[in-house]
Amino acid sequence: MERRRVAITGVGVVSPCGIGREAFWHGLNSPAPEGLRRVEDFDPVPFFDNPKDARRTDRFAQFALAATAEALEQSGELRADPLRIGTWIGTGIGGLTTLEEQVRVHDAKGARRVSPFMVPMLMANAASAAVSMRYGYQGPCENTCTACAAGTQSIGNAYRLIVHGRCDAVVTGSSESTMTPTCIAGFTNMTAMSSTMVSRPFDKDRDGFVMAEGAAILVLEEWETARARGATILAEVLGAASTADAHHITAPSPGGAGAIACMELALADAGLEPGDIAHINAHGTSTPLNDAAEAEAIAKLFGPAGPPVTSLKGVTGHSLGAAGALEAVGVVLSIQKGLIPPTAGFETPDPDMAPIDLVVGSAREWAPGPTLSNSFGFGGHNGCVIIGPPS
Repeated sequence: MERRRVAITGVGVVSPCGIGREAFWHGLNSPAPEGLRRVEDFDPVPFFDNPKDARRTDRFAQFALAATAEALEQSGELRADPLRIGTWIGTGIGGLTTLEEQVRVHDAKGARRVSPFMVPMLMANAASAAVSMRYGYQGPCENTCTACAAGTQSIGNAYRLIVHGRCDAVVTGSSESTMTPTCIAGFTNMTAMSSTMVSRPFDKDRDGFVMAEGAAILVLEEWETARARGATILAEVLGAASTADAHHITAPSPGGAGAIACMELALADAGLEPGDIAHINAHGTSTPLNDAAEAEAIAKLFGPAGPPVTSLKGVTGHSLGAAGALEAVGVVLSIQKGLIPPTAGFETPDPDMAPIDLVVGSAREWAPGPTLSNSFGFGGHNGCVIIGPPS
């Protein structure tokens, strides 16, 4: 069977630097916020039939519904058979906010006061289920829960559903909201979070990530199906890959070996060579080991004259499972705007880091081309997706 092309026809965003894609883009090109990156002034009620339903939905699923509404508004009505429209929304942790709240209820008020909605609210698949039910999509409704790689791997999995003919459209992306006291304490005590609360990807003085929350959704469609209904094609998913380091629960494999393998497989899937990549959207979390390993992997694969690299986490912070989808939307907007946002927080080059062409200071003009977006998660999960301009 001839390989089917995959178009992106809509994107939606809920992020700490802006709710909605235009606010998000403005935020990516503005000074970074200070401290933890929470989504402020978010009202979930407009995305539900009534306030009661909103209260019975965890915040991460609320985010996903809001981002989906914006993405579908841009995409327009999907006209495929509902059995051929899928939903694949990832998360790193799921409804931890609900779980922590209900544990406190149990301890303070007893077992009978625990909400009967607790389990469906905290399920990692709750966002996918909520979107599927909201819009009547009856195709595969699935979830990828692979730590910080969840968003990118979800997009890759959704892309394959279309490439291989199972679906004609898939609503995909990821969402996360786990900024609870216990979660923050856990990441702090494992020294993964920045003690200064400054996100500075690839900087000499980076000391950990700044926790964030958010969601991003992309509408993927089979290319000819999208054209037939008159949809505006924003970008194309050209390839994707997934590998495992099989090395350590938190540390990347030495020399970025797992990342290199994943990037190579994504290139092969897209039918591209390293020299074809025009931009790399790095995972770039601002942690010492991860940034060093990713820079080494990029330098080894792409050489000293490699493409420009940026990390959006200088502004967004690290939204764990939501990060890959937020960054994929960032890539789509970079293609649309003809600009690569800078890596906020970067001030001092690291002399011990492999050289990469990091975009810093201000946005860089570019001729949009195939862009590699990386995500690497605890557990050794690696995800890469390649997105290019429509052609």
